[in-house]
Amino acid sequence: MRTLQSFLQDTWQTGTGTGASIANAYTGEQIASASTAGLDLGAALAHARNVGGPNLRNLSFAERGDLLTAMSGAVHEAREELIALSIENTGSTRKDAKFDIDGASGTLAYYGGLGRKLGDSKVLLDGAQVRISRSKRFMGQHIYTPRVGVAIHINAFNFPAWNMCEKAASALLAGMPVMTKPATSTVVTAERVVRLWVDKGILPAGALSLMSGSASDLLDHVGGQDCVVFTGSGDTGRKIKSHPQVMANNVPVNVEADSLNAAVLGPDLAPGDETFDMFLNEVSTEITLKAGQKCTAVRRILIPAARLDDALEGLKDRLDAAVLGDPSERSTTVGPLATSSQKRDIEAGIATLSETASRVYGDPSAVPESGFHVAPQLF
Repeated sequence: MRTLQSFLQDTWQTGTGTGASIANAYTGEQIASASTAGLDLGAALAHARNVGGPNLRNLSFAERGDLLTAMSGAVHEAREELIALSIENTGSTRKDAKFDIDGASGTLAYYGGLGRKLGDSKVLLDGAQVRISRSKRFMGQHIYTPRVGVAIHINAFNFPAWNMCEKAASALLAGMPVMTKPATSTVVTAERVVRLWVDKGILPAGALSLMSGSASDLLDHVGGQDCVVFTGSGDTGRKIKSHPQVMANNVPVNVEADSLNAAVLGPDLAPGDETFDMFLNEVSTEITLKAGQKCTAVRRILIPAARLDDALEGLKDRLDAAVLGDPSERSTTVGPLATSSQKRDIEAGIATLSETASRVYGDPSAVPESGFHVAPQLF
């Protein structure tokens, strides 16, 4: 079993206590533990502000872009290892794991290219110069320049690599050091990615910090130049926004939470139409990809009554082809959910839905005995 570490103040540190248990999503067996207990998060944020911030701001956009390109290369080079970790920790099939790992390296590469396009400047001009007096000698120029705090990223469980990298890429390119806090339940992949970067010495001192485990008292130490970006539940997002230190310092908080997406079939579409088939393919993919654990996943399918029977039969045919099982097996197309708590939450939601809707597809009992599986179902 692995004991995961945090990377704070440019050193790998181990929290005290037993820490949180991290499981293999298919077997349910513990594969790692992670703890941030006893770690000085206030000092870690101060180090990021005082060391990482100046180091990044001294670089041009092109130089920051080169860092991101190197980070992308490190992820791509370790692609197979990271895919295997994702399968083990998150329950992703190989296809789903590639979605996460390739999304991470691709996003970093994109922002690396953007940095090269922005060139040797360290600030961005915002519009043209503006005359602010009668004299032409008194002109103003708006610019974009980095905040002198830390970009604190509290990430979601479903894409431990991609979610971390897409946030880190934009912040690092903007010249802000990053404190990244992956979801503890799926931190295994994220911790390995950061180790790859650290081992290769890609980033300047203080530019990146990693928390493996609970957020602990992190928000007690935020300041007015910091910002917080969170992906997860609406309840947790509200807690972050209402944290006394966040409110006292008017810390900017960006929350991506609780998406509620629908797929809508137009009344002019009929079986045999290419778009009708595309609709069915996309909906079935949204239900099964990552076992539905995506912010873009479809929860509601709106179909004209005249097309309901045809659409339902088409969806049933596609979902019948889904194979639940061991995500390490290439024949498996739908792996387990990432955690036992996800399984409990979804089963509770299905129970609530069953009070007002009838199940028209799916056998809840038709799942492997091991792991955190939930069968695809339509109501």
